[in-house]
Amino acid sequence: MAILPIIVAPDPRLKAACAPVPEVDAKVARLMDDMLETMYAAPGIGLAAPQVGVHKRVIVVDTAKPDEAARPLKLANPELIATSDEVKSWDEGCLSLPEHYAEVVRPARVAVRYLDEHNKKREIEADGVLAVCLQHEMDHLDGVLFVDHVSALKRNMILRKLRKAKKLGTLAAE
Repeated sequence: MAILPIIVAPDPRLKAACAPVPEVDAKVARLMDDMLETMYAAPGIGLAAPQVGVHKRVIVVDTAKPDEAARPLKLANPELIATSDEVKSWDEGCLSLPEHYAEVVRPARVAVRYLDEHNKKREIEADGVLAVCLQHEMDHLDGVLFVDHVSALKRNMILRKLRKAKKLGTLAAE
């Protein structure tokens, strides 16, 4: 396994839509493992393939608390098959927008269909932080960042700060 460099916004690679994977073969399974290792090292609770420069519909998540056993999920071609009418506001952050957070309103519960690391079709129902994390990472697959869900003023302020930090060399820029 390998720790991959994480792309920091603003970067046009984070705004591109991703292609589905035809199947989860050894190469995609390896990507999932590398992404999981990268996410844990960052540390984070979710990571999407475009954040490491791969434009494939692949995400990994693990919302276990530090004192709990790991519960990694590896998902290829995830798709929302149901969302609740009830919404919830969460303070979201992102490994591609380090040290920046904003309140985002999303459906409180979701159902997601995907291929697992063994190329098996699966479905998962989620609420709470797992529902938020799945939606956040799936957004990345369509070139959407959490700041795209907030006011233009807040989004521009965050992106301006990230541009400045990259320019000053205080952020690692891929």
